[in-house]
Amino acid sequence: MNSAQFAQMKSGKGFIAALDQSGGSTPKALSLYGIQPGTYSGDEAMFDLVHQMRTRIIKSASFTSERVIGVILFEMTMDRKIDGMGSAEYLWQKKQIVPFLKVDNGLADEKDGAQVMKPIPELEKRLSSAISHGVFGTKMRSVIKQANQVGVNAVVNQQFEIGKQICAKGLVPIIEPEVDIKCPDKAAAEDLLLTALTKQLDALGSSENVMLKLTLPDKAGLYSKLADHPRVVRVVALSGGYSRDHANEMLAKNPRLIASFSRALTEGLTAQQSEAEFDAKLGAAIEGIYQASVK
Repeated sequence: MNSAQFAQMKSGKGFIAALDQSGGSTPKALSLYGIQPGTYSGDEAMFDLVHQMRTRIIKSASFTSERVIGVILFEMTMDRKIDGMGSAEYLWQKKQIVPFLKVDNGLADEKDGAQVMKPIPELEKRLSSAISHGVFGTKMRSVIKQANQVGVNAVVNQQFEIGKQICAKGLVPIIEPEVDIKCPDKAAAEDLLLTALTKQLDALGSSENVMLKLTLPDKAGLYSKLADHPRVVRVVALSGGYSRDHANEMLAKNPRLIASFSRALTEGLTAQQSEAEFDAKLGAAIEGIYQASVK
């Protein structure tokens, strides 16, 4: 494990940018960026365009380690290059921003009010590739849709089971059991999640360190104490569909949590903007998220 990267994740001021849309979420991300589905054909062209978008963000003068301390990448982005360097290598060596890799294969069908992850048969290969690119950690997402203890436990147990395999490789997993912001009993689901997370964290070994990526809670400060757990490197928050302004407002009420926003970060950015317009818009978004993260 890179000690400089660990120190930056543990105590660096700033937030994590989530640039890991993949598969089904990519056309929507491109559409919001001003590139409509009818203007390109096939997956290869689609991923070329999304890589151009991510490259533009990463290379922007506004995108610096003074405010952005980490970036979550999709595997295809990690495997591609920015200015002749691997994307993950570029982030750390040129920008001093810590790279993470999304390792899940998406969600299984809903059961007991939750969606666990689909199997990840490529996990070992994916982790070895991440290590070869100098990646610090991983991210994997599940979703909780109801305050159902069976479903919540299934999500958390699976996350930590796979998380331990990731720890064994010397990487730091970001555990992401998202609570859907449309969950009808969201606060109750979050209470169940807090209990399940605490139980699993308490059972980790002394060399098993994790990060947590959680939906901004209805009860402000609910997850703040998790940041003090000896096995937790950092607790980060996802925007989950809230507007950037609302997500920033909620985040500012949650001490010890920093942002890991995806759509809320890129809100308002378009392919049609000039470099000056793009940098200014991205810079304003980064500053707002940064201020809510360091409050």
